[in-house]
Amino acid sequence: MTRLALIASAILIAPSAMAQVTDHSAHEGHTPPAEQKPAEDHAAHGQMDHSKMDHGAAHTESGHAQTHTMQSAFGAYASTRDASGTSWVPDASTHGGIHVTAGDWMLMGHATLDGVYSWQDGPRGDEKTFAAGMLMGTAQRPIGDNGTLQLRAMLSPDPLMGKSGYPLLLAAGETADGVDTLVDRQHPHDFVMELSASYAHRLSSSDSIFLYAGLPGEPAFGPPAFMHRPAAMVSPEAPITHHWMDSTHITFGVLTAGWVHDNFKLEASRFRGREPDQSRYDIETGELDSTAVRLSWNPSANWSLQASWADVTSPEQLEPDVDVTKYSASALYTQRLANNGELAFTAAFARKDNSEDVSLDAWLAEASWSPNADWTIFSRAEAIETDELGLIHHGPIEKVQRLNIGLARNFTLTENVKLALGASITQNWVSNTLSPLYDGDPTGAMAFARLKIG
Repeated sequence: MTRLALIASAILIAPSAMAQVTDHSAHEGHTPPAEQKPAEDHAAHGQMDHSKMDHGAAHTESGHAQTHTMQSAFGAYASTRDASGTSWVPDASTHGGIHVTAGDWMLMGHATLDGVYSWQDGPRGDEKTFAAGMLMGTAQRPIGDNGTLQLRAMLSPDPLMGKSGYPLLLAAGETADGVDTLVDRQHPHDFVMELSASYAHRLSSSDSIFLYAGLPGEPAFGPPAFMHRPAAMVSPEAPITHHWMDSTHITFGVLTAGWVHDNFKLEASRFRGREPDQSRYDIETGELDSTAVRLSWNPSANWSLQASWADVTSPEQLEPDVDVTKYSASALYTQRLANNGELAFTAAFARKDNSEDVSLDAWLAEASWSPNADWTIFSRAEAIETDELGLIHHGPIEKVQRLNIGLARNFTLTENVKLALGASITQNWVSNTLSPLYDGDPTGAMAFARLKIG
């Protein structure tokens, strides 16, 4: 574990040191975006803030482009703080999207489409070319003087890769056929990743309450889903810590109530604990039998912290009698740099305690550094305790680690369309017990092309 700690420290510290040299905005007489104040509260007249924007181009009904920042649908703060479900990222995070007004509605949409080749070495490895990504749309409007209604939908092309997903060593979870658990593979996301509605009511300039419902949606547990974390957005690869930290981001039935006070948020969810089954195109239903509670705090524009707890009933389709209690804590950091650059990292820990008295821990460190708009270096270090990789499912607990490092070249095709070409390499480390099954410590690699709209 010492080896992984040193690697993770290098990942988090090195880009920060480089950023100190790169960010010259303070010396050029400009206020860095991270220093900007949050959007002003417009609760008095129930309108969204149109004074600033860092989401991309917007168009008025007359067709003219303008810049502005949308106010969050959940409270009196800029929507750059919002991530997947009701989770938060640092206010300084960059959000993409095409914004259009239609009467009282503010509409936003963006899409990410990935073509990926994955190669995983060793006797348990494989190779595959597949499509991944997401298409997201949001509609938001004021209700009365102090209310905001938001409707959100998110779809994914992941089911096109097939029920067995793509090769990813050391990953395990869910099923392709309803009989066996996927091992050394990452399952595809469901076609419908989110269909949700929320209503928020502003109580004052710093306080609001909200109600969020999704079928599917995301309960109040863990950091944002990995594809929504600033430090992980560039990589198309899922983390092996996914089933500890953010596997609940597609939950078929969730109801969340929350209170926002300035930079704090306390929220609680009732949700269906069962993870999605092998049918990736359907909408599942069931009793809201599980509970989650999360406390979030953004102490500054650059930081977002959370701690959460969840009591999950029967999450695994193949083990319906096993319940799980989960704990999570994370810290996200984002700093915008000169030349449209950005530095971001994530540090997170999670634990799973199941009803059979098995406790499993997971650690994660992610970082990305864009010295300018053209290049991004990204990395991820992970360690998990797992009992799913041996010859016997739920056998002895083993400790495994992995380190992934990648580079992406970004091309701006139009104002709202960008192309990225990238590649990454991975080194895995397994326990002495697992080593014969993997023929030592296997490696892996990915290459991808990404089209981003919005």
